[in-house]
Amino acid sequence: MTVINVNGRRLAAEMDGDTPLLWALREQFGLTGTKFGCGAGLCGACTVHLDGKVARSCVVPVSAIGKSKVRTIEALGGNARGAPQAHALQQAWIEEQVPQCGYCQSGMLMAAAALLAAKPKPSDADIDQAMSNLCRCGTYNRVRRAIKRAAGMEPGSAA
Repeated sequence: MTVINVNGRRLAAEMDGDTPLLWALREQFGLTGTKFGCGAGLCGACTVHLDGKVARSCVVPVSAIGKSKVRTIEALGGNARGAPQAHALQQAWIEEQVPQCGYCQSGMLMAAAALLAAKPKPSDADIDQAMSNLCRCGTYNRVRRAIKRAAGMEPGSAA
């Protein structure tokens, strides 16, 4: 039995230790917000947080999780009582109309959230370095504006 701390809950399932975290999240625990993209850790569609750091869940075996805390897109919003509430990034994503097809967006949001946690007022260089996720629709300029809006660095920012 494999037990993983996901979004503040201990979840358990029978699975092989080599099972990628992505498939454990999606298939075993029903958390389908994390997407499969390339399967090689390159595109970022599968981005989650492991102890607050960005991780590509398609290349992290569940045996490597140990006592680490996994956070997925499903837990990005919310308040102390667990009620749904948009994270500043999610609100900025809407205001800047970032998504087109939307497939990469959960991974983009998780990468951006880790960036803002580490650097609340990121420079363009910080954003470029942190946002290595791929977007086939090419919404990178909107992503940058949304990150700055969420950080309170753009006109009309909520933060």
